[in-house]
Amino acid sequence: MAKNTSLYFRIVEGRSLPAKDVSGTSDPYCIVKVDNEVVARTATIWKNLNPFWGEEYTLHLPMGFHSLSFYVMDEDTIGHDDVIGKISLSKEAVGSQAKGLDSWVNLTRVNPDEEVQGEIHLGLELHRDTEKVCLRCHVIEARDLAPRDISGTSDPFARVIVNRHSADTSIIKKTRFPHWGENLELDLELEELSDEAMVTLEVWDWDMVGKNDFLGKVEIPFACLHKTPLLQGWFRLLPLGNNEDDVGGKLGALRLKVRLVEDRILPSMYYQPLMDLLVESVISPTEVEESSPLTMLEEVTTVESRQDIAMTLVKIYLGQGLVVPFLDYLNTREVYHTSDPNTLFRSNSLASKAMEQFMKAVGMLYLHEVLKPIINRVFDDKKYVELDPCKIEQNRSRRISFKGAVSEAEVRDSSVEMLQGYLTSVLQSIVASVDQCPPVMRVVFKQLHKRVEEQFVQPENEDVKYLAISGFFFLRFFAPAILTPKLFHLRDQHADTRTSRTLLLLAKALQSVGNLGLQLGHGKEQWMAPLHPIILCSVASVKDFLDKLIDIDHDGVSEGPLRARFLPSVTVKEGYLHKHKAEGPQLLSRFAFKKRYFWLTSETLAYAKTPDWQVRSSIPIQRVCAVERVDENAFQQQHVMQVITQDNDAQLHTMYIQCKNVNDLNQWLSAIRKASIYNERMLPSFHPGAHRSGKWSCCLQAERGALGCSRSHSAVTLGDWSDPLDPDVETQTIYKQLHQGRDKLGKKYLDPAAGDTEEEKKARSAEDQGGAGCSVGPQKCGRVLAERVLGVVVDLELAHATFQRRENEEESGLILSP
Repeated sequence: MAKNTSLYFRIVEGRSLPAKDVSGTSDPYCIVKVDNEVVARTATIWKNLNPFWGEEYTLHLPMGFHSLSFYVMDEDTIGHDDVIGKISLSKEAVGSQAKGLDSWVNLTRVNPDEEVQGEIHLGLELHRDTEKVCLRCHVIEARDLAPRDISGTSDPFARVIVNRHSADTSIIKKTRFPHWGENLELDLELEELSDEAMVTLEVWDWDMVGKNDFLGKVEIPFACLHKTPLLQGWFRLLPLGNNEDDVGGKLGALRLKVRLVEDRILPSMYYQPLMDLLVESVISPTEVEESSPLTMLEEVTTVESRQDIAMTLVKIYLGQGLVVPFLDYLNTREVYHTSDPNTLFRSNSLASKAMEQFMKAVGMLYLHEVLKPIINRVFDDKKYVELDPCKIEQNRSRRISFKGAVSEAEVRDSSVEMLQGYLTSVLQSIVASVDQCPPVMRVVFKQLHKRVEEQFVQPENEDVKYLAISGFFFLRFFAPAILTPKLFHLRDQHADTRTSRTLLLLAKALQSVGNLGLQLGHGKEQWMAPLHPIILCSVASVKDFLDKLIDIDHDGVSEGPLRARFLPSVTVKEGYLHKHKAEGPQLLSRFAFKKRYFWLTSETLAYAKTPDWQVRSSIPIQRVCAVERVDENAFQQQHVMQVITQDNDAQLHTMYIQCKNVNDLNQWLSAIRKASIYNERMLPSFHPGAHRSGKWSCCLQAERGALGCSRSHSAVTLGDWSDPLDPDVETQTIYKQLHQGRDKLGKKYLDPAAGDTEEEKKARSAEDQGGAGCSVGPQKCGRVLAERVLGVVVDLELAHATFQRRENEEESGLILSP
């Protein structure tokens, strides 16, 4: 039974941070670490002690984790960045809250003795005679130790301690992956062997000047050695255990949202009955007023979980090749149950959320093609744009003449001109993008257009069929991407205050276009009136674009199951990186990395000198066997990763690639790992250093082909629209939601008459006797269906319990694991 761990965290904002700069402010950003590995870095918010970030991440961690840490830093243009404080959350603390953490948490000081990481490989054995006991500690090796020296390494040695007895290993210079292979022996008295006594092994970084630095410890009670005389394995290094002091909030606080989802995934055969029910809902849809497995799922879906459930369903039906009938089923029900066209799709229903997630899943690359050039232009221009007279600051705009400061009217005229230019560019790019829009997205819009047109036939509702599509296309897809381009991966950083305001005004204008200009003049923001003419003039071209968008042959669109990715034939990620090959002459680090343009698809990782270069080199994705970080000291360069491939002769080849920042590094690592996630020959270990001067810089082994000294992380990825589809994980999510709501379903469908009056019972009985679409009546039909759904839930619950019991027995030693 596989284990699936996903960690969701959102860094909302900070408050009351201390000033670190002479100006009396700070330039804060956050670094997020999972078990001391940096997984994310927020944007820097300049000159602000109460910063807002609003950045969220999903991390898939198949091997689990121990701790999640948030470091608040102050960025300095000269010298090292200052540490403001940290928040550390254990896995147990996060997992103990069913709905997750959502609160303000005070920052604590960073204590070097608590900043430990890595593992140590030990063997402990007790040798007894009549009077004495010898404790033999075989200190084999350690990995991923914390770097304590300026070189990015440490000089580690280990010390075993029992009461007043101790012994040290030799010191291994300049490595975080020491190999000792030494036996340390301590002669002990019999009275020192109580169950409460401890064997402590400490790891230290030796310093020639000053005191040694603590690297971590392992504590093993003698009770374990009494049960198992020979104890051997890898042990996680722990901090000294000093209590962290939040200094009464003097370092400020962060508002965090953190949620841990841990699932044990059963073999596929156990999920097939539930998958069959979901497929049946769209292949053989019921009448719109009747219940189905999907409607029952929506009934038990909470507001908080609806977006996750919607995304999960989109993935399931994409994988089954049924996403068009799935969305058509939800949209048909939504349209049928809406009497006022002005409220159509305005709620956060399952249909609305599913359409949003579908557009992100299949349309993100399309969105980038259409919007990225314009978004980049807005960021590069950095113009002061403002229409609200209450917010215009005349001194913020550049002078237009030599006569003095600009007037309010001049600022407004200049702003209108800029916004008209941006809006025209956006609309021109959109209306010219019919052929770029993914065909499956166009078919879904075509079906939606048809359902709305059938429902709202009155002449006064002529525009509703356009509004239904534009409401999703403009208001829920393009406008949010313009408003927050970083969250849609259009930019690496958040916009500054000035650019952010420009994007907000542009997004408002595009929303008005999406509403076909129908709401103009009715809101509070009358100062947007100068843009009304261009918005009204664009309505005809937008309608024409929507007509062309849905002019597509449904039968010509392939809906075959997409198992590996949503869009297997397109470029998933591209951009400039710096490449270095492990083989060949050793150059100085700054000359060894050459700038190249990279393209990643599900089939190849290709690169060339420029995007337009005719000759490209490429690596087949199926040959990738590891994608990992590289230690900074390997090349004295930051943000370096390695792609290890295996040729037909089973020889390993390594290409080192430098990214521009830590987020770019994590995104490339994640993207290549997802593309290669189904490869069969993935390496279990790797070298985080480089083989230079006849040895590995990480573990100092001489043999180039020596086994890796660190565990690989090939399945650790950032969650986003390009996540590979996994039907078992997705169906497990649906099962959990149904399991949580089974009492509600049972009460409604299996025991609906509880508490009814006699009149209500008679009415229900009459309803059972005849109903459209179900020969036994809608109430009995719903009851039969609920019994099937809940029966599947019970079967899965029993399967989970069986596997859990078997796992517990294996851990307790009652059954020997193979």
